[in-house]
Amino acid sequence: MATRAKRGLPSREEILAFIASSATPVGKREIARAFKVAPADRVALKGLIKEIERSGTVERGAKRRLAPAEALPSVGVVEVVAIDIDGEVTARPVAWRDTAPPPRIVLRENRLGADAVGDRVLARLERNEDGTYLAIAIRRLQGEADRILGVYRQLEHAGRIEPTDRRVRTEYHVAAADANGAVAGELVLAELVSNDRSGAPRDMGLPRARVIERLGDTDNPKTISLIAIHSLDIPTEFPAAAIAQAEAAQPVDLGKRTDLRQVPLVTIDGSDARDFDDAVWAEADSDPENPGGWHILVAIADVAWYVRPGDALDRAAYERGNSVYFPDRVVPMLPEALSNELCSLKPAVPRACLAVEMWLDAKGKKIRHRFVRGLMRSAARLTYEQVQAARDGNPDDTTGPLVDTVIAPLYGAFAALDMDRRSRGTLDLDLPERRVTLGPDGRVAAIETRQRLDSHRLIEEFMIAANVAAAETLERLRQPCMYRVHDAPDPAKLAALREFLEGLETEGLRLAKGQVVRPRHFNELLHHAAGTPFAPMINELVLRSQAQAVYSPANLGHFGLALTRYAHFTSPIRRYSDLLVHRALIAGHNAAGEEFGDGALPPTEPNEFAAMGEHISQTERRAAAAERSAIDRYTAAYLADRVGASFRGRVNGVTRFGLFITLEDTGADGLLPMSSLPSDYYIHEEHQHRLIGRRWGRIYRLGDIVTVKLREANTVTGGLLLELIEGGSEIGEGLGAAGKIVRRGSAAKRPTKSRGATPRPAKAPRRRR
Repeated sequence: MATRAKRGLPSREEILAFIASSATPVGKREIARAFKVAPADRVALKGLIKEIERSGTVERGAKRRLAPAEALPSVGVVEVVAIDIDGEVTARPVAWRDTAPPPRIVLRENRLGADAVGDRVLARLERNEDGTYLAIAIRRLQGEADRILGVYRQLEHAGRIEPTDRRVRTEYHVAAADANGAVAGELVLAELVSNDRSGAPRDMGLPRARVIERLGDTDNPKTISLIAIHSLDIPTEFPAAAIAQAEAAQPVDLGKRTDLRQVPLVTIDGSDARDFDDAVWAEADSDPENPGGWHILVAIADVAWYVRPGDALDRAAYERGNSVYFPDRVVPMLPEALSNELCSLKPAVPRACLAVEMWLDAKGKKIRHRFVRGLMRSAARLTYEQVQAARDGNPDDTTGPLVDTVIAPLYGAFAALDMDRRSRGTLDLDLPERRVTLGPDGRVAAIETRQRLDSHRLIEEFMIAANVAAAETLERLRQPCMYRVHDAPDPAKLAALREFLEGLETEGLRLAKGQVVRPRHFNELLHHAAGTPFAPMINELVLRSQAQAVYSPANLGHFGLALTRYAHFTSPIRRYSDLLVHRALIAGHNAAGEEFGDGALPPTEPNEFAAMGEHISQTERRAAAAERSAIDRYTAAYLADRVGASFRGRVNGVTRFGLFITLEDTGADGLLPMSSLPSDYYIHEEHQHRLIGRRWGRIYRLGDIVTVKLREANTVTGGLLLELIEGGSEIGEGLGAAGKIVRRGSAAKRPTKSRGATPRPAKAPRRRR
């Protein structure tokens, strides 16, 4: 029991307990009243409170009121992050900047219509005893974001900011006093300034902004990825404690680990890879009862040994959720002292690992497996191109000695795994991926489609097998598992896809009704489409019909891979989900008496684990958006010198305001606005993914080949504006008043100018639908 301090004051422990138990921050007056402190002792109480504050266990907020360190203010802005099946709304504080996950907030008395993920409200916050919060909405917040990322433009007496987000159509006025020294062409971060009471003149009614950070000259190619990083609030600086912890880490000794240093494991990655977290090995199974079978080993960097639950590294890694990869840099989940050194499976150096041995039959079915915590030494760092060349009979000095002993067995095991994949009927989409190559000056040297080699598929199949083994083991050991789930397609999306396919009226391009759709049904559709003009379009539509894969402790299976259970285990350097799986495997084997050692997953509440899944799913989406937007801007910069040139492309999106076109040479996406189409009244048929001219019957549909001229390449937003030269179908038909296709007159009666035609002056301008 805490003792009273001298002179009738409450003890330090009593004051801390009182502050912690209060639902809202408290002031000195409440503390004095609660402990009946006499007026003569108020000065001493003030000194005691200051001493407690200096210790860092409490902090002051608004009106000098005290709350536990890292507590939320009594009033703050929160953003809706999830709404469960019962309608309970959970939120997170918008201003949260700590590396630890924010406390859970439940929005109570939600009468303001904050009913969608992303909605923001000003709310009164009350802390519960368990550290969670109840939020009572005061006002729903609408309008512009409070921060703007953009390019500064200098005017005569003031400045303007052109936003980098192509969805933002307005510019921002910057008074000379608010420019913070910014110069023309700089990338800046700014905050909104109220126009209502400042007394400052408004520039043509534009909203006002104040520059708070200057990020560099936009002529420097390095600012391209900075735009993506800052616009999506991706953390780039590690806390000092995390850096110190990483730099103090030491290599592990063998101890009780399994010694794998004599196994010739190799890493196989891209030529531009910066971290190596997986290594593989295979041999023919010597068991006479498994003829044609294989014994394979997948070893993964033991990140859990170095990053322990709740420490500084763990908090930083959780905030990031994953590494983010740009053409010019990586924003890593872990400091480089770990991601590029101690946790990277570099050749010829001992490295801690968590490995799974698997035994496969001749058809690739897994017979059994076991996990070990080991010490390995990579025999070689190989690239996909090296391995494929060696397999094709063109080894180099590195792969030559490994062809028979290492590479050939890997391909043998891959053939078996691929057989199993085909028998399961996994979804097999043909989706090319762009690769941006930079020159020595940091500018784009080339944009090309990434090669898809058998060596890529080999590693993919080994990793899938290891991931399945991890999920199965966690279920057997009754441990929490962060599954990678991919739900079946939404029935409404399937119905729209069926309707579209029926409209094509092409034999074989059907998705039968009245059956449970499996990946193999999509594969049959894609097989029939292959080699036809519809192939790219159908690949795209099948992709759009799929659910989004997420992380969750609730197992829904993985539809695309045709697997009943699946978890990510193989990339803990760059994905927090995999680190959670490693920790759970360590905990499960320890509980089974196998002495896997330290770094285990602590007991975790189900709700907390589910919240972790939501968080890392969100950071994954954030990373994907950042990488995609950076590629778009690099592509726009690459094409900026070719404005006015013509390109062949394919329609990849049809909207009521125009067409989205993918250019064949670079994979770049650009907008072809409705005004660039030949003059007509265009009807947007959403389910058929097409525009139809009511009068002249021209059709522009998803997948059509077109020739376009590049009219504008905006390197700030990454947007491309295109103009139609030729393409689309001219069928000599139009749409009657009832919306049915009817035959029009001869072609001679149509407008002779078919490219870039403008509406005829007169009665009714062409409407856009």
